[in-house]
Amino acid sequence: MGALIVVGIVVLFLFLGLVTVQQGTVAVITVFGKYKRILRPGLNFRIPIIETIFKRISYQNRSIELKFQAITQDQANVNFSAMLLYAVLNEESETIKNVAFKFVDERSFMQALIRSVEGAVRAYVATKKQSEILQLRTEIIFHVKEQLDKQLEDWGYHLLDLQLNDIAFDEAIMRSMAQVVASNNLKAAAENEGQALLITKTKAAEAEGNFIKISAEAERQAAQLRGQGVALFREEVAHGMAIAAKEMQNANLDASFILFSMWTDAIKHFAENGKGNTIFLDGSNENLQRTIQQLMSVAQQSNIVKSNNEK
Repeated sequence: MGALIVVGIVVLFLFLGLVTVQQGTVAVITVFGKYKRILRPGLNFRIPIIETIFKRISYQNRSIELKFQAITQDQANVNFSAMLLYAVLNEESETIKNVAFKFVDERSFMQALIRSVEGAVRAYVATKKQSEILQLRTEIIFHVKEQLDKQLEDWGYHLLDLQLNDIAFDEAIMRSMAQVVASNNLKAAAENEGQALLITKTKAAEAEGNFIKISAEAERQAAQLRGQGVALFREEVAHGMAIAAKEMQNANLDASFILFSMWTDAIKHFAENGKGNTIFLDGSNENLQRTIQQLMSVAQQSNIVKSNNEK
């Protein structure tokens, strides 16, 4: 009977000494309040009554949402919304001891962590101006991690990530910033419109200049061709008159007859092809005789020029 009691006590002792530790956690064992050892995930054994589980610590990643304010160098309030991701540094005994004994409880650690992050952000923002903050999101994160890494290591933790999800100013500042952006956009639009108008005017002036230049060149060429045409016309007329006069002489006819005929043909051409112009001609015998004499002198001059050319 006594043996059964002893066996029962031993079995109860062994049963009470069995401890299961979940994956992702460790159990801190103390003996009469003093740190003794760490139990790893799985089935473990401790001495009942003597060894006590002081705390179970998770080394899985943990996150927390933060909302706080900071003041810039030019006294502007900035509202931050951030997400903090952290975890136990490693599973070494010294690290686990720091996590278990640095703070009275988890609430105290969380309060210290949050205040440290807020303090690091506020210290950095206080050195910057309002207009710079929105462009320094990445720099703020690097600054906070640099400031907190060593401190968190002393507590047994490390900062995995810090995300600034939202950076906002007070409503009055947001309105003024919107006005500044709107005025800058209007200024840029005005400058672009001015540049476009300048380009349009410049191109129009260049096109007009080119048109004037081309028109002047065309007019010059046309005038030259007209002059050449008139010269050729006069030359052919003179040549024709000379031939006609010579033939009249060979036929023993008065040369003034052919000149009179050419003069009347010219008047007929004026009448048929004129466009509203009025030509006044003196039809008296004296004027007719004077006109024929002038035509004969032109013909004689043409013959002289032709003879010189043939020589």
